[in-house]
Amino acid sequence: MVKSTEKEPKKKAYDASSITVLEGLEPVRKRPGMYIGTTGPDGLHHLIWEIFDNARDEAMGGYANDIEVALLPDGYIRIADNGRGVPVGIHPKTKVSALETIMTTLHAGGKFGGEDSGYKVSGGLHGVGASVVNALSEHTKVVVHQDGGMHMQEYKIGKSLAKVKKIGNSKERGTIVLFKPDATIFKEGIEWNWDKILTHLRQQAYLVKGVRIALFDARTAKDAFETDTLFLRPRALGVPSVSFYFEGGLKSLVAFHNKHLEPVHKNIFYIDREQDKVAVEVAFQYVDDITQRITAFANNTYNSEGGTHITGFKTALTRSLNTYGRNANILKEKDENFTGDDVLEGITAVVSVKLPEVQFEGQTKAKLGSMEAQGAVSTVFGDALSAFLEENPDDARSIINKVLLALKARKAAKAAKDSVLRKGALEGMTLPGKLADCQTKSAEEGELFIVEGDSAGGSSKQGRDRRTQAILPLRGKILNVERARIDRMLASVEIRALVIAMGTAIGDVFDISKLRYHKIIIATDADVDGAHIRTLLLTLLYRHFRPIIEGGFVYIAQPPLYKITKGKAIAYAYSDKEKEVVLKELGVAPSEVVEVGESDEPSVAEAVEGEIAEAISKKPTKVNIQRYKGLGEMNPSELWETTMDPARRVLKRVNVDDAEAADRIFDILMGTDVASRKSFIQSNAKLANLDV
Repeated sequence: MVKSTEKEPKKKAYDASSITVLEGLEPVRKRPGMYIGTTGPDGLHHLIWEIFDNARDEAMGGYANDIEVALLPDGYIRIADNGRGVPVGIHPKTKVSALETIMTTLHAGGKFGGEDSGYKVSGGLHGVGASVVNALSEHTKVVVHQDGGMHMQEYKIGKSLAKVKKIGNSKERGTIVLFKPDATIFKEGIEWNWDKILTHLRQQAYLVKGVRIALFDARTAKDAFETDTLFLRPRALGVPSVSFYFEGGLKSLVAFHNKHLEPVHKNIFYIDREQDKVAVEVAFQYVDDITQRITAFANNTYNSEGGTHITGFKTALTRSLNTYGRNANILKEKDENFTGDDVLEGITAVVSVKLPEVQFEGQTKAKLGSMEAQGAVSTVFGDALSAFLEENPDDARSIINKVLLALKARKAAKAAKDSVLRKGALEGMTLPGKLADCQTKSAEEGELFIVEGDSAGGSSKQGRDRRTQAILPLRGKILNVERARIDRMLASVEIRALVIAMGTAIGDVFDISKLRYHKIIIATDADVDGAHIRTLLLTLLYRHFRPIIEGGFVYIAQPPLYKITKGKAIAYAYSDKEKEVVLKELGVAPSEVVEVGESDEPSVAEAVEGEIAEAISKKPTKVNIQRYKGLGEMNPSELWETTMDPARRVLKRVNVDDAEAADRIFDILMGTDVASRKSFIQSNAKLANLDV
């Protein structure tokens, strides 16, 4: 054994000098995910929400009625409000301007002092919003119109470039925040999503009655952000703009959500009342559907994961409907009580609470944790709902009958589900015969390819990696489950085979931990029928297996559109643009191209004979381009090379960026509102890729 003569490096002692102290806003830049959730698109847009929330809180306090958000050139965002304006005087503790303190110091702001600060309620609670945005921006500029003057300060990655200075006189009052996110933090790019911002601001406009919220796109305008005037003029700039102003509050929001759905009862329930310093605002309406749509807000901040206020809402809803159903003798003695699932089927509801000391789980505020909200919502909403049912007997009977139908359907669905579950069918003990399973028992390695038809199924079964890849061919188009209950769904042989193959079960016994494959890959043909089948499968997964999508387990295979052959060289192109690139790389002239269909493709013997003939005549080799219409046209080796080989294939992961928007699109495309679907198709016809 040869000993190494190289000396081991001396280990550094772990002592007080080993402790790193991050000062100012350094923690934000070091760990941005702790403050904005992610440095991807969601985190990028969260910067807008943080600054907008400050303006909105001014409006909630009654100090502002006009907010303007502008997308500007070079990735800049400009948000202005006509509130009181951020204080610019010297802060007694920090000895610098209050504006500089707020923008450069974590946990500094006007939201901690309760009513003494002028904020009875607010969306901010940690005092980190403005300073976090400043820390993650390469340039920030704040202009304050206040007390007859106009004051300004600029910053670079969270540090002030100079002291606050007065730059002019002003008769206006309010704050302008201009910032450009730092590309070194947001490495996926500074790309603002107009629809995402529009949806968020529309939602906020419903929540703050009597406030105008304007949004406009001035990304192509020149020098639009140079003005320090409080509000810009989008029409003068000649840029697209939209503004929102609603007096109806949550009632208007429920009506908006139900625009493409058929209401079960005429009157939308609405209550706005305060209980123990907690303001409770609730609106709901049942529709002829089986999906629940509940949107939650706390201090006007959207809570995507719900929280204590939703718990209070569900408790009061279930209790009140059971009580009324019994008293009105609609629920008979032999009938069991409504469950939480029964009363939520087909409901569109918005629950909003405002409270002085709000507690969220994390800076992104996805879930409310304030326990006092649960009791307040349960009491206020429960009392108001009981009164509503008594005062509106027709609406009450329609609601109870809707819920009673859900109860009966639940029992029928349970019987159907139990018949499939019996003997462990959904636990993998009896897998469907058409499934060609993989050898691995590791879900992390396993891949399930859902293919269209027996032809593609045969090719993919022969071309696959048997160790990790399972194949499930589906015949024809599966049932549209948008309005189908579980009992009807499980009557479909194709859907039942897919449910059994995935292993998670369905409905109230769904268990994502039993998912048998961590890649569910939808592989359909690149034509209109293939797109329809893909949409039907996505509808099934979104409505009944949404955690599988949210977990990142669902993918769309991208088979090539073209096979390009020149002599012995073979290349595949996944789009027309890529085809042109491949032809250019091969140095192909238009005269050399021969377009072939499946039946026109030369046999091996013909190809060899043709190459010999061309070699003898010394003519240039022709280039054959085959346009694939479906996976069934590919032989097993082609299917493996182009669509199944992990080293070369292209997969698109399916995710849900905006659940509310996705829900609305599924309603339009897969629901019963023909007029809305026709309008959607006409509006988006120019965006479609048609195979004609």
